[in-house]
Amino acid sequence: MITVWILFEGHLQPQRVTAVDQLVSSAVWLDLEKPSPVELRWIEEAYQQRLPDIHELTEIEASSRFFQDDAGLHVRAFFLHEIQERPSNVTVGFVLNEGRLFTLRDEALITFQQYGRKLETQRELVTDAFGIMLGLFELKVDQLADLLEQLHIELEKLNTRVFHAGERDFDDVLTLLATIQDRNDKVRLSLMDKQRGLSFLLRGRSCPNQKLPLLREILRDINSLNEHSTFLFEKVQFLMDATTGRINIEQNKVIKIFSIAAVVFLPPTLIASIYGMNFRFMPELSWPFGYPLSIIFMVAAAIAPYWYFKRKGWL
Repeated sequence: MITVWILFEGHLQPQRVTAVDQLVSSAVWLDLEKPSPVELRWIEEAYQQRLPDIHELTEIEASSRFFQDDAGLHVRAFFLHEIQERPSNVTVGFVLNEGRLFTLRDEALITFQQYGRKLETQRELVTDAFGIMLGLFELKVDQLADLLEQLHIELEKLNTRVFHAGERDFDDVLTLLATIQDRNDKVRLSLMDKQRGLSFLLRGRSCPNQKLPLLREILRDINSLNEHSTFLFEKVQFLMDATTGRINIEQNKVIKIFSIAAVVFLPPTLIASIYGMNFRFMPELSWPFGYPLSIIFMVAAAIAPYWYFKRKGWL
């Protein structure tokens, strides 16, 4: 699917492309979502612009992700795909050539939908290809900042649960902590990848002078978010250690109860075992008060060790 943004009367307007003749020269931004081989041929035919296949975008080497050649300026960046079940980083390809921006992606990312609505409602927002690319980066960084803030709020709630005396569902706490850690790791990866791409634009002097302040501002935001992400990582590790400690404490309490029971009932069991022997000559068996005395001995034998341990502060 191709959406072309055409400059008309000083602002950009979107148009869905269904035929090659709709690819006009006034196009500033061409957004390709899950492009077919036929649509890629349309782009090459209309603009003499060769675009990489979707599968070529997944290269991880820096030389394959950020470079400039005869086909233009190439930047490939991770955009976090915020699906509820399992967020993942999706590689988006940016190609800038002859004042025209081409974007390629394999998912329907909400960042592109929201930025498209901004272009339609704020008509003087931006009208050049480089500005659109920086605008997409800026919007995504803002969204990642919101996500980190949301993760921080969730961690504060879990912090209350971990240190609440009545909390017992530690399996659920550990699961939530692992989920938050996974999301935080993916946000951090997305931020670091954007930092590499924007630093490449800054070092290579590819950014127009009027866009440099915005580029540097986005880099500063990424640096601060990386620090916040590191803080969240350390917070998650602390809460995981604390949760594990709480689990050990609860298990030790159970073991302690069994230990107390064993100490309390061992002496009475010894007395009962002695008088349960089947010897013929046991003088106590003929005593009229033998049975009640044995009961009293067993109760006293149970109370004595408990009282002693309690006095020593061992219980």
